[in-house]
Amino acid sequence: MKELPSSIGQLNALQKLDLTWCDDLKELPSSIGKLNALQKLDLTRCHNLKELPSSIGQLNALQELDLNGCSELNELPSSIGQLNALQKLDLTKCSKLKELPSSIGQLNALQKLDLNGCSELKKLPSFIGQLNALQELNLNGCDNLKELLSSIGKLNALQKLDLDVTDSQFLKGLTLVGK
Repeated sequence: MKELPSSIGQLNALQKLDLTWCDDLKELPSSIGKLNALQKLDLTRCHNLKELPSSIGQLNALQELDLNGCSELNELPSSIGQLNALQKLDLTKCSKLKELPSSIGQLNALQKLDLNGCSELKKLPSFIGQLNALQELNLNGCDNLKELLSSIGKLNALQKLDLDVTDSQFLKGLTLVGK
C-alpha cells in the first residue's frame, strides 16, 4: 500500500489501525487526526514512512503508537505532546531519529517508551523527567546517546531502565548532566 485515502478520517468508530509491513507507505494523510476513537495505531515496519502529520496530536483516545522499524522516520511532530491518553510509544529501530521533541514531556499517561536501536539519537529532552507515569524506558542500542540527564532521577514511577551495558564504551562515554 502506497498511501491511505484521506477518507480514512471518516471512520469515526475505528479503534485500531494496523498498517504493519506497509513498506511503500511514505506518509499518512492529515485526515488521520479525525479518528477520534482510535486507541492503537500500529505502523510497525513501515520502513519508508518519513514523517507523521501534525494532526496526529488530535488523536485524543490514542493509547498505543507503534513505530517499530520505521527506519526512515527522522523526526516526530511536536503535536505528539498533545496525546494525553498515550501509554505506550514504541520507537524501536527508528534509526534516523536524531532527537525527540520537547513536547514529549507533556505525555502524562505515558508508561512505556522504547527507544531501542535509535542509533542516531544524541540526547533526551530535558523534559523527560516530567513523565510521571513512565514505568519502562529502553535505551538499548542508542549508540550516539552521550548524555543521560539528571532529570531521569525524577521518574518516580520508573521500574525498568534498559541500557546497553554490554558495550563498555557506551557506559564510559555516557555523562550524567544536570543539577
